[in-house]
Amino acid sequence: MSKPKFYLTTPIYYVNARPHIGHAYTTIVADVIARRHRLVGDDTYFLTGTDEHGQKIERSALAAGVPPQQFTDQVSEQFRSLWQRMGLTYDQYIRTTDEKHKRGAQKLFATLYERGHIYLDSYTGAYCVSDEAFVDLPVGTPCPDCGRLLEQVTEENFFFKLSAFQQPVIDLIESNQLVITPDAARNEVLSFLRGGLKDLSVSRSSFSWGIPVPEPAASASKEKHVIYVWLDALTNYMSAVGYGSDTPEDVAMFERYWPADLHLVGKEITRFHCVYWPAFLMAAGLPTPKQITANGWLLFDNSKMSKSKGNVVRTETILDAFGSLKPDLPKAEQDLFASDVLRYHLLREIPYGQDGSFSFEAMITRYNADLANGYGNLVSRTLAMIQKYLDSTIPDVPERDNSESINLAHADLHQLVQNALITTVSIDGLHEAIEFERLTAYIFRFIGSADGFITKRAPWKMASDGNSTDLESTLYAAAESIRIITALLYPVLPYATATVWAQLGLGDIEAAAKSGELKNLQWGGLKPGTKLGPLSPIFPRADKGLIQIMTDVEYQHAPKSLNETPMGDGPAPDAAPRTASLAEPNPGALVAGSAAVTTEREAVPSTVAENTSPQITIDDFAKIDLRVAQILVAERIPKADKLLRLEVDLGYEKRQILSGIAEYYTPEELVGRRIVVITNLAPRKMRGLESHGMLLAASEGDHGKPALATCGDEIALGSRLK
Repeated sequence: MSKPKFYLTTPIYYVNARPHIGHAYTTIVADVIARRHRLVGDDTYFLTGTDEHGQKIERSALAAGVPPQQFTDQVSEQFRSLWQRMGLTYDQYIRTTDEKHKRGAQKLFATLYERGHIYLDSYTGAYCVSDEAFVDLPVGTPCPDCGRLLEQVTEENFFFKLSAFQQPVIDLIESNQLVITPDAARNEVLSFLRGGLKDLSVSRSSFSWGIPVPEPAASASKEKHVIYVWLDALTNYMSAVGYGSDTPEDVAMFERYWPADLHLVGKEITRFHCVYWPAFLMAAGLPTPKQITANGWLLFDNSKMSKSKGNVVRTETILDAFGSLKPDLPKAEQDLFASDVLRYHLLREIPYGQDGSFSFEAMITRYNADLANGYGNLVSRTLAMIQKYLDSTIPDVPERDNSESINLAHADLHQLVQNALITTVSIDGLHEAIEFERLTAYIFRFIGSADGFITKRAPWKMASDGNSTDLESTLYAAAESIRIITALLYPVLPYATATVWAQLGLGDIEAAAKSGELKNLQWGGLKPGTKLGPLSPIFPRADKGLIQIMTDVEYQHAPKSLNETPMGDGPAPDAAPRTASLAEPNPGALVAGSAAVTTEREAVPSTVAENTSPQITIDDFAKIDLRVAQILVAERIPKADKLLRLEVDLGYEKRQILSGIAEYYTPEELVGRRIVVITNLAPRKMRGLESHGMLLAASEGDHGKPALATCGDEIALGSRLK
């Protein structure tokens, strides 16, 4: 009899910049789900990978001075090597530059074209290069998702008849044939659908970095087209399991695993997955996925952690810092230990589907409280007493085979066994609901129960009194609790639980998971006579100084330019920016009324005032990215007397900057000026608009009138001032 199948996917991550813990969070969740399904006996297939086509990638590669394929090779490898460091158990790592994926994407496009769902037309309108999305808003206004200015696109395109699938997709969702969770994501998708759908451009002809549109559609067009990046990217979920191939093995694989049982996605890409994707599949006559679940955002300093804002935290920083707590282990095992720490913190602190805050301090606090003082202490004290009092051997006790015999005369033991039963019964449903914060809370309540049982029973006193019967009963119950706890925690803490399992004398926990030993847990499964393995501390306490170490490392990895790419120091127009994840201790005063800040404590009242600014090092100055820009658009903002909205051209990209200079400059006199812009300030919102940068200005006269720093036409746009 064949095993039930379970096919789950992460989003494929866009390779415009290196991975951060937001990517790690979703992939960790997928790994926990996959491990759980494997241990209960399901034929599990876990897919992750990278999305490598599109205009943004082409521009980033051009700015980095390398071919797009080389650019994507290097960034994709950063994701793959990080997942390997963390011990993530994906079954396949797909890249959209893989040949087998290209065949799958071309097959889906050709099928949609041949079935009459794609037609050729032209498009003029707004496009967000950063999100690779067509937007129904005026050109030059901020993208509603990322805040970057929308660009005008005029080109011949193939269009998909998305409008014809408005009601079919609504029916699919409302009937729960496609389950969307959490409810907020489902409601948002339905609201978007009921607002009406327009036909969707599914090709681009203005750039070449993508999968070519296949025949017969290719011959129907004047231009050479590549498949729209989202149609391309979404197809990976099928091409990974054989779609697009006619070999018997791939055909059988596709029949076995498709449709996907679960897509994990970020909440900012639910529209693409929950509207476009099922519409493509229905049009092609293919089954739709069973469930799409959106995670929330990781927040740092109360702001979404994202590459575009630059407030990200590198997973490598955490692996290196916590790995240092185990200096005697090989580096690979240090990484796995530290990965467990990150896994536990993210799963325990952030309810999946909701936004959640991240900080190094909270991570240290949770680690010490739950892992070092909780699980680790329970294991260490119990096994140390078995080693000391029972010659490292699990004892035989009357109640092992029949927990029914534990009556009220042993009320504390009876309660412990009941707590074990309640915990194991509760876990299954919480796994299915992806409620890992509640799941870990349940397990750690049981850990507290076991710890309280030991404290109340005081086996050390039993040993000194010669009460061997109660001593053996107490230590057996504590060790059996650890066995159950460890089996329950295995999907969450695979490395740490493997260590505990071996110390209990139970061998390889991975083998136990495959054989079914970690499911259907019953009290009394720990066999008498089992000899403990070598003992060692599981979770050494972490000193608060580790917070500063991680903070300093992140600061050192802050790019010199907000647009630094993984390829080097050069500016990358659409590469995701990264800055240090540190809050400024003294943000300072507004400069020229803009949303940017300076480290000066107060404005200098005149050009001849004494310079009392604190000295900085050359390294501090190098962190400021000054670029030549030209003002393209200047306009007043309604009900904001001091603010102007500017669009500036940096040569390699256009940006929106809000500046409080409306009292001193008219919009007309600003257009065309070449100015100096500080480009690596994190974006901020004012009046509902995002400002990304700051104009450089001197404070002139007694009233501090700003005098813009300007330069001549002989200096190219985007040139850096050093």
